[in-house]
Amino acid sequence: MSSMYTSISANKRNSFFITIAITAFLIVLGYFLGVYWGSGYAGVAISFLLALIMSLAAYYSGDKMVLAISRAKRIEKRDYPQLFNVIEELSVAGGLPMPAIYVIDDTAPNAFATGRNPQHASVAITTGLMQKLNRDELQGVMAHELSHVGNRDILYATMVGVLVGSIAMISDFFLRSFFWSGGRRRRSDEKGGGIGAILVIVALALAILAPICAKLLQLAVSRQREYLADASAAMLTRYPEGLASALEKIAGDKEVLEVANRATQHLYIVNPIKPFEKRASSLFSTHPPIGERITRLRAMK
Repeated sequence: MSSMYTSISANKRNSFFITIAITAFLIVLGYFLGVYWGSGYAGVAISFLLALIMSLAAYYSGDKMVLAISRAKRIEKRDYPQLFNVIEELSVAGGLPMPAIYVIDDTAPNAFATGRNPQHASVAITTGLMQKLNRDELQGVMAHELSHVGNRDILYATMVGVLVGSIAMISDFFLRSFFWSGGRRRRSDEKGGGIGAILVIVALALAILAPICAKLLQLAVSRQREYLADASAAMLTRYPEGLASALEKIAGDKEVLEVANRATQHLYIVNPIKPFEKRASSLFSTHPPIGERITRLRAMK
């Protein structure tokens, strides 16, 4: 039991520090690009304003878009009574409101949670997941998804995604304007001489490297939150083997989840993009290695 608490604390701490690092990237990038355009502080303010606008849009409509893209259909208790019973039991045990439940008609086993907070949460499950898992395994998967809800991982992922998206947009805009102008700087900066030239080089390097570094940090956050949800699920069910066995079955299944894509892959309990697919990339993996997750779960007591 103590190992569960240790794992939960470590993953929360790691997620926090990585998110701070991404925020620092946004501030530094905004400042240096702002200096290039005339005002570093204005650059920081514009960066955060862009992030705020994107955050509000994602906060209020992101879940609906994800469910629509995934072709998920909302169901009632009479449609899948066992599934509802499992989720009801876990919701009561975790002190969470009952989420809306959606089903994706696909034989590839997988599931994800979405929504801006526990009061507006949804879980989506493929028909293949219910067909291929036993009750203990299904309970483990649902505990994992409800843990994402309880840990506010959905909001966390949205916030981090918006920060990374803002960095990418700002960098792209700067690079385009820089090359369109032939590398010419504002008149107010031309008087800076050598210092001005250094600022241009720094701004250009940041615009190129910041989106890549921020994306890698975002993926690191995603992997930490998966570890956290695994540990929280084990705490909720008191049976880590259920989730460990489910992860083995889901990862070992060769069927491809057609509705999944790079924009939604991070939401699923197991990366739905299979290693043998052309769209797969280990460097940009949104999930930690399945073997490591299973090992950690089976070490929990």
